[in-house]
Amino acid sequence: MTILVVDDEPHMRKLIEIHLKRAGYTIKSAKNGREALTIAASEGPDLIVMDVMMSEMDGLTALSQLKKDPATQAIPVIMLTARGHSMTRQEAEESGAEAFLNKPFSPTQLLSEIKNLANES
Repeated sequence: MTILVVDDEPHMRKLIEIHLKRAGYTIKSAKNGREALTIAASEGPDLIVMDVMMSEMDGLTALSQLKKDPATQAIPVIMLTARGHSMTRQEAEESGAEAFLNKPFSPTQLLSEIKNLANES
């Protein structure tokens, strides 16, 4: 299973990548929403883990564009945010996010969400 990790903070991206690689996943990464759209269209990841707050193109904008594109609309997306505002969660769900985690989150929480979305047990 290939997972696209999207976060503009290099240390956060690396941390997520390390935990997912240890769990046996293949990882692609992007530093903003614009890069994520390009990689999602060309690489077709099985799942996307994406931060909400990013420069150049934020996660909610990228999510909405992913869900409008027939080539990427079926890819499940887990949104991450340091802002725990209910409005952000509502916006993410309305834009098509399958799951939402507040930072800081535990690697176990993230892996659990990924397994749920991938129908793994």
